[in-house]
Amino acid sequence: MPRYALLIDYDGTPFAGWQRQTGQPSVQAALEAALARLNPAPPTAAAAGRTDAGVHATGQVATVDLARDWDPFRLCGALNAHLRPAPVAVLAAAAVAPDFHARFSAIERRYLFRLVCRRAPVTHDRGRVWQVPHALDAAGMRAGAAHLVGRHDFTTFRAAMCQSPSPVRTLDEIAIETLPYPGGVEIRFHLRARSFLHNQVRSIVGTLERVGAGAWSPDDVARALAARDRAACGPVCPPQGLYLAGVRYSEDPFAAGGAAGGCLPPAPPEDI
Repeated sequence: MPRYALLIDYDGTPFAGWQRQTGQPSVQAALEAALARLNPAPPTAAAAGRTDAGVHATGQVATVDLARDWDPFRLCGALNAHLRPAPVAVLAAAAVAPDFHARFSAIERRYLFRLVCRRAPVTHDRGRVWQVPHALDAAGMRAGAAHLVGRHDFTTFRAAMCQSPSPVRTLDEIAIETLPYPGGVEIRFHLRARSFLHNQVRSIVGTLERVGAGAWSPDDVARALAARDRAACGPVCPPQGLYLAGVRYSEDPFAAGGAAGGCLPPAPPEDI
């Protein structure tokens, strides 16, 4: 059976997360329902990251085995037609090797967390950012984040229900940028690692927010990490500001297809 990689974008607000759950709407169930319209047997979609309830994605990747060969452009169009009106879109599709797997072949995952500092309620970004009514010290948060970069035991920064057999992870980067936002400031946290623990990003951002607010010092982050105790973590921030922004592989499955592998039609030939 031919295998395809799908690049997926979704608003996680109405979903109980990526993973299929009985009696709950999920991104996986929505995608598999669309795939079932194209395939004789209901296929299973495997994702690079199982995002939680309310978490969004701009660069999720899934793999699926289909009964017949599909042109990537036509597969995108057919899936997007059957996904409506769910807030899920397939941005690109590509035929991949039988041993390629969205989760196990990934060598890096990137997450974005959006935090908005302003007193007035957010309107256009409601459900897509975490809002706090006070200013935050970005420099202090960067100093606190520096203690977390590298290979560490992240027991403090993972959910108690995390099923990973090891709390050790290598966090390659935490970049924090500030941007103007109407009536306030937006702070974006960019985190990069091969893999993350359950609730690791939200635990880190929630802790760094306490540093930015002046309730913690940057060195308190180092002490919390060293404690290897979930009780030493700062508050876990809400999910609505979190986005799975991208997944990297040793070879980009979507690079070879170019525009024809996505949902834009191929460019017309230039006049000679």
